Parts: sequence; structure tokens; C-alpha cells
Amino acid sequence: MGFLDHISGLFDLHSHGSRKLKKRKQLQTVEIKVKMDCEGCERRVKKSVQGMKGATQVEVEPKLSKLTVIGYVDPNKVLERVRHRTGKKAEFWPYVPYDVVPHPYAPEAYDRKAPPGYVRNVLEDPEASALARASSVEIKYTEAFSDDNPNSCAVM
Repeated sequence: MGFLDHISGLFDLHSHGSRKLKKRKQLQTVEIKVKMDCEGCERRVKKSVQGMKGATQVEVEPKLSKLTVIGYVDPNKVLERVRHRTGKKAEFWPYVPYDVVPHPYAPEAYDRKAPPGYVRNVLEDPEASALARASSVEIKYTEAFSDDNPNSCAVM
């Protein structure tokens, strides 16, 4: 909130002297995974959120099974609306580009169903394995005493 908004909020006169604070919604990008088989499915998914209050831009990528909604919307409401209006299983987009994840081919990160160039977002998933979230320094120390490494330390 800028300085002028703050000042105008102080001098704003409301009836009966009561002051109500409105919670402003922020501009958000909501990405949802919805399976689309044909052009009819694509059209139905797009129409389900196109008339939604606050939605400014709706993009559908059927090859990735991805719906992107940009606007002043609540992500949970968008997800529920897609589920209700289309009758399809929908979830928030679980993938990130493989460059973002430290170890994209770790067991929890790699997903065969993911679109090309994407892996599961293990950085935000608390149930993901520690190996998928580990830094390269941690990997070096764990592999230093590993039985699989032929050059490992044999102190034990």
C-alpha cells in the first residue's frame, strides 16, 4: 500500500463514523492441472472460469493439461469452480521446471506423467524425500561413507 493510499484512508469519511477495512485481493496467477482429451473438454474448462469475477486472463494448454488463470481471484475458489463446473478431477499445478530442483531425478522428484522439462515440486512438499531436497554438499558427505561408492572411506 502506497503513501497516498494510506493518507486517503486516514481522511476517508464514512457514514456514522465507523471505518471498515476492505481486504484487497492481489493479482495472482493460478495454475491448475486438469486432464483434457478433446477440444470440447478444452472449451468447457475455459468457459468454467472465464466468467468468474476477478479473472482477467484465462489460458488453456491441452498438451500439458494445464489451465492458467490470471486475475484478482482466490486460488481455492478457482479450483473448486473448475471441479464443480466441469466434473473433472483438478488439482493445483504440481510441477516446476527441472532447473529449479537441485536433484530432478531423485525418486520423489521425477514423475513419468510430468510434461517434458518438468518435475514434481519437492521444495514445497514436506513429504518429499530428503535426497530430492538435499544440497550438493550434503550429497558429498553422505556418499563419502556409502557402500555403493568404490572410493569411499572404510573407517567402519
